[in-house]
Amino acid sequence: MELKPLIQVEEISFGYTEENVLSDISFTIKKGEIVTLLGPNGCGKSTLIKIMLGLLRPAGGDIFFNGKNIQQMSSKSLAREVAYVPQLHKSSFPYTVRDVVLMGRIPHKAFFFQYSKADMEIAADALGRLSISHLADRAYTEISGGERQLTLIARALAQGAKTFIMDEPASGLDYGNQMRLLDQIIKLSREGYTFIKSTHSPEHALWIADRAIMIKNGALMADGKCDEVISSKNLFHLYNARVNVLKLNRSLRVCVPQTICGCTEFAHSPLPPCELGEPISCSAVRGG
Repeated sequence: MELKPLIQVEEISFGYTEENVLSDISFTIKKGEIVTLLGPNGCGKSTLIKIMLGLLRPAGGDIFFNGKNIQQMSSKSLAREVAYVPQLHKSSFPYTVRDVVLMGRIPHKAFFFQYSKADMEIAADALGRLSISHLADRAYTEISGGERQLTLIARALAQGAKTFIMDEPASGLDYGNQMRLLDQIIKLSREGYTFIKSTHSPEHALWIADRAIMIKNGALMADGKCDEVISSKNLFHLYNARVNVLKLNRSLRVCVPQTICGCTEFAHSPLPPCELGEPISCSAVRGG
């Protein structure tokens, strides 16, 4: 018997003025999935994330988490279920890494509170799981970008939520830290965590995600398995960029601009050539 979806997004519309930023967006997400949101700047990805976090109220439509309409959930109740991992940022205050991770315990606290021994143990466990215990007493403002991003994931773990919504988490990270971040997402997914993350890198979706959702001009353009959705044709329509999706081996594909991979004869064609290689499953990469 097929399990009910963890998240249901039903006909979401939103506009800051009379013009809609999002129009009739609908999709479902199952527990344990890694789902990537793809789309050009200004397409509505960040707005959709804010609506899913309950930070913005949609003009139309509903979002259900475990069968509950998030508009009927308190902010604390929702925060116990869904954690937000923002883009890389630098705090204005020199909190220690431990302090930042402990902030994940706030949804479980009353208005006036002190962190308990149990809170400290949960924070320590989160730091240990991400192998950054040695940073606990360091100032968050003094550690590297990759270490800050891992700290934010540790904060989400300490929050106790099993669903993470991430807004371009690899933005601003060097290549090595991007790979370490993706590796942690895969490891947590294997433990039953669910991820919805936006990115400007289709390759990240090909490497670790179960599904890709493409949004263009505020509308849903495509939704499906990565090896089916992330194609040369769809990338052309999404980004107006001619890209070949190349198959390197049985379970790995990469995206290469046609001018770089020597396909200059297609530079002025209205559509890109068919993608190279047979469709493959991204789950093989995650499982390897």
